[in-house]
Amino acid sequence: MTNRFLNLYNHDFARVAVGVPQCRVADPAFNAAQTIALARQADAEGAVLVAFPELGIPAYSCEDLFQQRALQDACDAALAEIVAASRELGIAMIVGMPVRVQQRLFNCAVVVARGRIHGVVPKTYLPNYSEFYEARQFNAADDAGVDTVTLLGNDVPFGALIFEAVDQPLLRFHCEICEDVWVPVPPSSFAALAGATVLVNLSASNVVVGKSAYRHQLVAQQSARCLAAYLYTSAGQGESTTDLAWDGQALIYENGDMLAESARFASESHLIFADIDLERLARERMHQTTFGVSVRRHADEVARFRTIKVDVTLPRDAELPLARAIARFPYVPSDAARRDERCHEVYNIQVQALMQRLASSKIQKVVIGVSGGLDSTHALLVCAKVMDRLGLPRANILAYTMPGFATSERTLRQARELMEAVGCTAREIDIRPSCMQMLKDLDHPFAKGEEVYDVTFENVQAGERTNHLFRLANHLGAIVIGTGDLSELALGWCTYGVGDHMSHYNVNASVPKTLIMHLVRWVAETGQLGGAASSKVQKDAKDAKDAKDGRGGKDGQRRNVLIDILETEISPELVPGKANGAPEQRTEHFIGPYELQDFNLYYTLRFGYAPSKVAFLSWSAWHDASQERWPDEGHASRNAYDLVAIKRNLRIFLDRFFRTSQFKRSCIPNAPKVGTGGSLSPRGDWRAPSDSESVVWLADLDTVPDDPQA
Repeated sequence: MTNRFLNLYNHDFARVAVGVPQCRVADPAFNAAQTIALARQADAEGAVLVAFPELGIPAYSCEDLFQQRALQDACDAALAEIVAASRELGIAMIVGMPVRVQQRLFNCAVVVARGRIHGVVPKTYLPNYSEFYEARQFNAADDAGVDTVTLLGNDVPFGALIFEAVDQPLLRFHCEICEDVWVPVPPSSFAALAGATVLVNLSASNVVVGKSAYRHQLVAQQSARCLAAYLYTSAGQGESTTDLAWDGQALIYENGDMLAESARFASESHLIFADIDLERLARERMHQTTFGVSVRRHADEVARFRTIKVDVTLPRDAELPLARAIARFPYVPSDAARRDERCHEVYNIQVQALMQRLASSKIQKVVIGVSGGLDSTHALLVCAKVMDRLGLPRANILAYTMPGFATSERTLRQARELMEAVGCTAREIDIRPSCMQMLKDLDHPFAKGEEVYDVTFENVQAGERTNHLFRLANHLGAIVIGTGDLSELALGWCTYGVGDHMSHYNVNASVPKTLIMHLVRWVAETGQLGGAASSKVQKDAKDAKDAKDGRGGKDGQRRNVLIDILETEISPELVPGKANGAPEQRTEHFIGPYELQDFNLYYTLRFGYAPSKVAFLSWSAWHDASQERWPDEGHASRNAYDLVAIKRNLRIFLDRFFRTSQFKRSCIPNAPKVGTGGSLSPRGDWRAPSDSESVVWLADLDTVPDDPQA
């Protein structure tokens, strides 16, 4: 890359700011000075855009003073100071003030950058109810009848405007003012359809009980519905409290997600910052084709907007890493409450889906292979809950553990203990004799006593297990439940056809490995396997009983076996170990750490980001283990990865995902989609050719330096 890797602007982010300056009523010079000071601070922090409150130059609470010429002239003089100060800054400023247009007064947002006024946007909806009397002093935007106004001796665009950064076409911002977002169809809705990715609301918004929460709802919903970022600012310290009060709440949302919020009732001027992912917004609009349909349906409103180029300076050459928090585990919330909520929902989606499949097929039994590993454990837990809800005995779960040439004593013990804890029908089939017969039929060297552990040797075992399961299902009137997860499908880490690739129905196919780990732990800690501890009070009481009993009893045994499985190293156990009974195969040694590969999968599948951006996000999330945002309660190892390791594992992911593994995904069994992170079913989120190359993705990855500061 010709520009710095550690610069957020080189990855289509933009740092934005919202300012709440201390003000004095009817003192534009003081208010302008406060505004300029905050703008300089925002510019120094690398922001490219900063928004200030509605009528912030004179103060919103001037009431009939707005009609006084002395105040109007003072506002113009204050604006001149702001324009002059902007010459030395690279940031665009949006300030609120009254603007005179042909003997009428308008409540406006004025966009200033690089010593110029780039445009003026009047308020569309003037509240004239309850405590508001704006129609007494101002005219609404529709009454203007002009598209240009003279301000500080220059003709400037006026009306429905979208402002586009010259050096970043994805940064297109629109201004609306306070009440505009409270109406059924805000002007910003049409601005978003016209291409605005950043929506800015200059508000005053006095505070009453409950209003803060409602602002959050308004801004979150508008940003989500418009697939946009939304910046909201309101008036704070210094506004008149003759009849009203002010809390100075500032918010920044992106597509429904809150990125920043100010302290309320602050006594000093303050700023909030957020790094907006412009590419995310653009790609969401590209992906959601109904957004384009909306553009066509509202073509007349969209056509009203003019695009104004704004020459702001994007500090691309400086080292400017993300200040935005990037979750290490995008599929797993780090907050305990949200994580438990996620696990509850995913688990119940899986359970409901399998219930429907059994009901529709008129079958009451399932066959499942239990290895003592993670995926089959969770699939078995889902089956247990399904039987409970259908009012069927868990004995209808026909569970088989099938030790082979490389099965360890640990996993075999865990499989036996798990089946006992679940209360299913447990059986054990030694597949080594049938595997040896097939190896003899193939004239494989292993059948002659040679230690040859090639892919044929491995897949004979995987195939024998699946072959047994299907024939058992035929024989016993059941369906085979698949156990492979989303991460394995992404990396092609499964045996095609008659192997773990195939089943009658797969409950795990859209659940990534990192989430399955937390699902199993959640089942263990909440007593789901025994149908108890559905609340914290019950859980605490049960924990106390387990502690008193030395964690004896059925619930304690169930929890213990699940925790043991979670602590077992992930391995297919198809190649015999050579020492201490440990598995010879370590899955993550071959395909990379699942925590990194799930990160790569999320940003590749969900957003279609280029590998260089995925690497940038991965470095931002993983380079420093001391940063916050770990799933708490010790649910994840505190690992860190440098850029070399990130690139190495991303290369593995890209080649396997795009070049070698699609043919397996093109014919996978039915499975429920559980999350917006996507699935890889050809009938759902992902349709791709089985014979594509990975060269363009690997070429983009090659642009990433080994040293992040290069």
